Amino acid sequence: MPVVTSSLSGAVRTVLIDNPPVNATSVDVRRGLCAAFEEAAADPRTRAVVLACAGATFVAGADIREFGKPPQDPHLSEVIALVEACGKPVVAAIQGTALGGGLELALGCHYRVAGEGARMGLPESTLGVVPGAGGIPRLARLVGVPKALELATSGKPVTACAAREMGLVDAVTTDDPRAAAQRYAEDLLQRGAGPRRTRDLPLAPPPAGYFDDIRARLAVSHRGQEAPLVCVDIAEQSLLRDFDGSVAYGRERFRERVASPQAAALRHAFFAERAATRPAGLPEPDAPVRRAGVVGGGTMGTGIAMCFLNAGIPVTLVEQNEQALAACLRNIGKTYESDVAKGRLDDAARQRRLDGLRGTMAFEDLRDCDLVIEAVFEDMAVKRQVFASIEAHARPDAIIASNTSYLNLDALAEGMLHPENVVGMHFFSPAHIMKLLENVRGARSSPQALARIQALGKRLGKVAVMVGVSEGFVGNRMLSRRARECYFLLEEGALPEQVDRVLHDFGFPMGQFQLNDLAGLDVAWRARQGRLDRLSERERACGILDELVARRKRLGQKSGAGFYRYDAQRKRTVDPEVSALIEQDALRRGFLRRTIGDEEILERCLYVMINEGARILEEGVATRPEEIDAIWMNGYGFPRYRGGPMYYADRIGLPRILARIHAYAEQVGAQYWTPAPLLAELARKGAGFYSS
Repeated sequence: MPVVTSSLSGAVRTVLIDNPPVNATSVDVRRGLCAAFEEAAADPRTRAVVLACAGATFVAGADIREFGKPPQDPHLSEVIALVEACGKPVVAAIQGTALGGGLELALGCHYRVAGEGARMGLPESTLGVVPGAGGIPRLARLVGVPKALELATSGKPVTACAAREMGLVDAVTTDDPRAAAQRYAEDLLQRGAGPRRTRDLPLAPPPAGYFDDIRARLAVSHRGQEAPLVCVDIAEQSLLRDFDGSVAYGRERFRERVASPQAAALRHAFFAERAATRPAGLPEPDAPVRRAGVVGGGTMGTGIAMCFLNAGIPVTLVEQNEQALAACLRNIGKTYESDVAKGRLDDAARQRRLDGLRGTMAFEDLRDCDLVIEAVFEDMAVKRQVFASIEAHARPDAIIASNTSYLNLDALAEGMLHPENVVGMHFFSPAHIMKLLENVRGARSSPQALARIQALGKRLGKVAVMVGVSEGFVGNRMLSRRARECYFLLEEGALPEQVDRVLHDFGFPMGQFQLNDLAGLDVAWRARQGRLDRLSERERACGILDELVARRKRLGQKSGAGFYRYDAQRKRTVDPEVSALIEQDALRRGFLRRTIGDEEILERCLYVMINEGARILEEGVATRPEEIDAIWMNGYGFPRYRGGPMYYADRIGLPRILARIHAYAEQVGAQYWTPAPLLAELARKGAGFYSS
């Protein structure tokens, strides 16, 4: 069946794109559009054209199957030029989403009518590329340079109403957009209105100094990313060149970006997330989660409860006493009040969410829940007791989930009457904001229980990745190896500010010691105490964290001091007291401190993670490298434009990483730096995690 068809109704011809699932601008669509508009131009009966799409959406972007492949003619910019050159008025009927090339196509039409639920945007920069079919020059003529660049550099879509206010669309309808566009075209003909080509509209220059200012802002807000700055270049050139010259310049920069390492990494990130959230072998879930229970109303418990409430799922929250229960209900209420004050939520939505929340001290109130998550202290005995109480009062078919970060899920399930219902759901703090969710499959978890929590993760808006049982699962297991090297580096000669700067310069939002201060050194200390019996002699003796917490009461940002000092606005400064403490501890333990270069710090922080990732793959804790990359990009701040640790390893080359692991085995100790067999095997073959 053709993906583009046309039909005549009176004097208005409708050109219809039908290329499911999202009407992407594939080569067949582009060729079909050229043929349809040539037919419309030649047909004397056709006096106006409506460009519409079948299904639930307008063109939602490029065909992802063409990513990274040689382009095929005609290019989208040529198609849009043909549409724009039509001598008869062309009206775009926009429903669903008009994104990327889809919005560029709509901009090439002479008029635009959008359904009230439509959303429009230019997300190319999130994939490391830029609009390459005249999107920025045309959008700037319609809405002005600042708003055009806001859309192009953020990648965030705008609503139909916002698009109407800024001049992006001409009308918003509650009716079917295709029918509304037909009426709009008929009205144009009745009024004698002809084509209104976007390219011919005047382009107003922004205020003096605007381009310097926005580049400076983007250097902070989009640190390390190249594509947003290229969008600025295109907008600036749109003022310096004629329209065709600016479109050609944008096309040239698009081709440059498509071939760039960042675009390749971001394409990988896109596909890795899709693959990682679709574990193989799971059945279709037999029922949705209609009511959830959460046991424990601390920081994690309240955040998890809000995840469900935000998704429209009622929650029963259990706490152990009235004071604790009142505090957690109050915290949830304050969070929603803050969201209303900041314009993120309206008061009606806030009330709907609060109406779905039921607080209790009785486990009996969990009897109508489809799923119950415990979010209590990281203590095996405490969690087992909570699990027993949940199972005693919940329905026999209810899923029972643990939010544990490190504990063995299979050990938690021992003694349960229905271990097949036991799963892990490891949320990341703050749970109602962080995108990552590690869903954990236990040895006896049923396929149906796993299918239901995976579907639930999608409903909660999470990047839900299924992993196996392991201490720390995937993310925290790798993070613990990096943390170990960071503390060893302090002993050997580095200081916190150097280690953190190296990680920040690589692209992480913050370094290891800033992260510890943010989370609370007491949190890191308790996790360390729980693992002391599994640490090496050197790790146990590395007492910098113990000294800061136990003797000096430095708990991080919340106490005003941790590895750094913090003022009332939590601005960080280096603390000479900490530097002296590190040096004294090294001297006491017989370390001869030395100057450590940035390259060594980066290698030891990253390569130890990559090596552990290889072990995780060997053990089947993760089944694909995409899962590791998705976890680290969405939960731990690994820069997306580097593609995740396993993708990054392939770019460096596993032979180089293997050689450095052997070197650090000599320097630090084979106990910490023995290469994973999988990594060594792939390196010897000259292969990578993504290539055999």
